[in-house]
Amino acid sequence: MPLLHRIARKSHPVIAFILDGEPCEGRAGDTVLTAILNRTEALRVSEFSASPRAGFCQMGACQDCWVRLEGGERLRACTTALAAGMRIVTAKGRAA
Repeated sequence: MPLLHRIARKSHPVIAFILDGEPCEGRAGDTVLTAILNRTEALRVSEFSASPRAGFCQMGACQDCWVRLEGGERLRACTTALAAGMRIVTAKGRAA
């Protein structure tokens, strides 16, 4: 079940992306964090405690929302605009 539910900007253009191997859709103007949390209940799991994480400060000051692209590039989900074709890998989607 998603953590967020879109109540506005429903008519913005759709942006297709891949999350942990699954096709997903966000909307123009979404951050990576917003797009992910409109799809699932957590952004990632903590590498230290395995507890679910959903971002903390929402402004790029903390280290809680880091995700990776399939190519290995790290990015802050809360301050990175969603772009068409992004292939995002979260700690939830990585093989142990």
